[in-house]
Parts: sequence; C-alpha cells; structure tokens
Amino acid sequence: MPSAVEPSHDEVRNEQVIYQNPLLFLKIWEIAVPEVQPLISKRWPWHYHKEVEFLVILEGSLGIQTKRDYRELKPGDVFLLGASQLHRTRPVEPGPVRYVVFQVDLSQHFDQTTMPYLHSFSELTQPLGELNYIFQEHPAARGEAYALIMDIFEESRRKSRGYELAVSAAVRRLLLLLLRSDTRGVLDGAGDAELMRLRPALDYIDAHLGEKISVEDACALLNLSYHYFIKYFKRVMGLSFIDYVNYKRVKKAERLLLTRNLSVTQVGCEVGIPNMAQFYKLFKRHNQCSPKEFKQRMKDVVAMDDAGASGR
Repeated sequence: MPSAVEPSHDEVRNEQVIYQNPLLFLKIWEIAVPEVQPLISKRWPWHYHKEVEFLVILEGSLGIQTKRDYRELKPGDVFLLGASQLHRTRPVEPGPVRYVVFQVDLSQHFDQTTMPYLHSFSELTQPLGELNYIFQEHPAARGEAYALIMDIFEESRRKSRGYELAVSAAVRRLLLLLLRSDTRGVLDGAGDAELMRLRPALDYIDAHLGEKISVEDACALLNLSYHYFIKYFKRVMGLSFIDYVNYKRVKKAERLLLTRNLSVTQVGCEVGIPNMAQFYKLFKRHNQCSPKEFKQRMKDVVAMDDAGASGR
C-alpha cells in the first residue's frame, strides 16, 4: 500500500478543467478501465485543480491517495476531494473499473439567496475532503449523494430540454445534503445574527454595483471601524469585501451578456468597471475566458441544444 507522502514537484500536474457547459461550471464523465493487472510499481501522477471533485464508483476497486491518506473505494462508494487538493488514483485489483468523475466550481452555484452559505464551503479553515466521514459513517447520506451525482451525470449526458435547471437543482441538493449531514461541524459558517448585522452593507453593494463602491461607506452603515469591518466581513461571508463586490459584479456581467444586447464596454460600465483591461482581467479570473468568449460559448450551447431538440 502506498504511503501518504509529500509528492515531489516534478510529479505534480495542475489540471485545467474545461467545462462541458460554461454556465454550469462543471465537468462530469465516466472513466472505464479495461481488465488489467494493477501496476503497483508504475508511477501514477499527482494532480490538482481548483474545482471540487466527487468520485462515484460503479464497478471494481479504485485506489485514491491524497497527501493525508490512502483509501480503496468499492462499488457504491462516494469520495470528495477539496479544491486544489493533491490526489492520484489507480485500479487496485485485477478486473475492470468504472467510475464517474464530477468536477465543479461550487462557488458559481451560489446566488444572492444562498450566498451566506458560501462561507461554509469556502475551505478557509478546513478542506472539504474532511467531509468524507459522512459517506463512511452515514450510508443513507452516501446513497443520496450517489443518486444525485448520477442524476447530474445522466442529465448532462442526455441534455434534454431544461437539463441545466435539473443539474443546478441537483448540485444545490448535494450541497444541502452535505450541510445537514455534517454532524462534526466541518461546515460551520455564519449565524443568522451575523448575517443580519451585515445586511445593510450587502444591500448597499447590490444597489450600487454600477457605481464606485466605498468600504468606508459600508463601514459607516454598520457604525464599525474600517479594520474591524473588513475582518468581520471576511469571517462572516468567507470572502473579503473587495472579492465579494467583484464576485457580484461578474455575476451581474454574466447576466447582462446573456440577456441584453450590449457591447462588452457597455456591460463593464453597467457593473461599475469602465476600465476594460481591468474588466477583462476580472472576468477571466472567474470564468477562464473573456466576456466575448463567454457570450459566444453561450450562443454555441444554445445552438447545440436547439439542434438536439430538432433532431429528437
């Protein structure tokens, strides 16, 4: 059995995930390994990616190694890897292995109504991999997670009309399952009282996204000092004040690109970033593509869906 050792730098690969649907920020597919003898001595490369990853085992046995430990997964098992968590996998027994890999940027599945829970999944204090105890200790939760991920897989594969709604709903159900099954408090986040205290600042941000937003003005609304406010905001929301504002601006920009016939320059101005170099840089940081590429990808997705619908 391999030991949980620190990998050397030349073994580590930063995997760039290409989303199957850029609006859903996820990739899900099945890997099938034919009947082969396990290559115990062959090096299996370490890799990581900024997306959270779920593994669902359909057939055979799969070894998964992280920096902390090593586990062998059997059919019906679910395993969770946190964002940028180093890991590597391999078959461990003779015979075929089939499993589903689900990679998703969870931060993109939070909106204004669910944003307070983003802190719980931000991995600021603990990696989400700590939640694997849920799947080991609670068979019902493991079974529900398995079913939800397979629903996402089937919906993404078939691409029936409205599959984006089904996938988005299943991702949220998966987040809710983890949140309610976390008896150890790995996902402990902000309380209602803390969120209510921040509400004036959050409302201020929403109302002024197209304008200059001042930290000092937000501080004044809560009657807090600058240094206390920025620390308090990050502790409660899981993001710094500036990162939260930028996140909201990018999400609004995405909506405008999809629903309004505006130029990229107009969209940047609408969300309070008239400097195009800054707007492009910020948008690409969140979407791994430029605003123009994002808009074109969305058109391509719609065209593919329309073509698929006409062929059915």
